[in-house]
Amino acid sequence: RFLHPAPDSLGMQVLHFQAVRRGMQEALGIKAVVLEVLPQPEQEPLDLVRGVEPPQQAVFRDFAASVGEVSPGRAGIVLLIEANPGVTQGRLAEAVRLDRSTMVGVIDALEERALVERRRGRDRRTNGLWLTRAGRMLAVRLRQRIERHERRVAARLSEAERAQLLALLAKLAQ
Repeated sequence: RFLHPAPDSLGMQVLHFQAVRRGMQEALGIKAVVLEVLPQPEQEPLDLVRGVEPPQQAVFRDFAASVGEVSPGRAGIVLLIEANPGVTQGRLAEAVRLDRSTMVGVIDALEERALVERRRGRDRRTNGLWLTRAGRMLAVRLRQRIERHERRVAARLSEAERAQLLALLAKLAQ
């Protein structure tokens, strides 16, 4: 599976959306780019990027359509709050690499939709973030939709190909 919990550098439980974005063009019926062949020294490094970009965009568009009710970024925020009830805005912003002022706007929007609520933190200077009932129901739907998206995208790959793809993407991410 491409969606799995793992701790981040802050010790928070973070859902990592592993690289479904590269190499999944076969699952979407797009002409494949062979990822095993790395650019030769005389090739431009951007050749590989250009070859991966269209399938990456197609997979991302499919992902965005799959989550539906909220943007992909906000879907991730909802799932992170679900996995870390009471997390502070500051820690959440740090974990997803957003500046605090941007995170305030994101949380305000989720709060306006009655998906998230702020509760006073232990030291009264901070607020913890909690999903409301509607937010918890959304999180369940999001996980189901993400799993369906992953199955759909990976359907044309064998187990060995999926393992190879993840290994190659992990190597590229280093």
